[in-house]
Amino acid sequence: MQMTRRSAVRGMLVLLAALSVSGCSYNRFVTQEEAIKAQWAQVENQLQRRNDLIPNLVESVKGYAAHEEGVFKDIAEARSRLLGARSPEETIQAANQQTAALGRLLAVVESYPQLRANEQFNRLMDELSGTENRIATERMRYNERVQDYNTSRRQFPANVTAGMFGFKAYPFFEAPAEAKQVPKVSFGKS
Repeated sequence: MQMTRRSAVRGMLVLLAALSVSGCSYNRFVTQEEAIKAQWAQVENQLQRRNDLIPNLVESVKGYAAHEEGVFKDIAEARSRLLGARSPEETIQAANQQTAALGRLLAVVESYPQLRANEQFNRLMDELSGTENRIATERMRYNERVQDYNTSRRQFPANVTAGMFGFKAYPFFEAPAEAKQVPKVSFGKS
């Protein structure tokens, strides 16, 4: 009888210790999730900034490159997809499509030296370049938050808490496949 009572007390102490440890994990997960959401809002903020600049950039280029309609169509489609995205996964996919379309637009610009000499166009390009740098920074910060959270989520004993309370993994914001290709740069005349 006394052995059973001791075993029950030990079991209760182990259970209390496990509960207190899992409570700490729960709070850490909530804090990390909120940090991810806040950082994601920063990514979306910069993507929106880029989206606001794109119509001006496209209009500047259209006058010089009227026959490059496919590029403009791709940019418009990517912009619409980004505006309609409802989840981080959809936003990441749309942003990557937009990045690829902007890359094609910049390749078109290379063919029009008189456009590159235009002061207003240069200002727009500086803004877009600054925005791209901001997006890269915010993507990096978002991915750091996701890595911290996903790592914590997989470690013992926090993985037990994550499973009990349904904490799911967050996706990384990865570069599109097109970004892995070496860009073609030519200083020759076209």
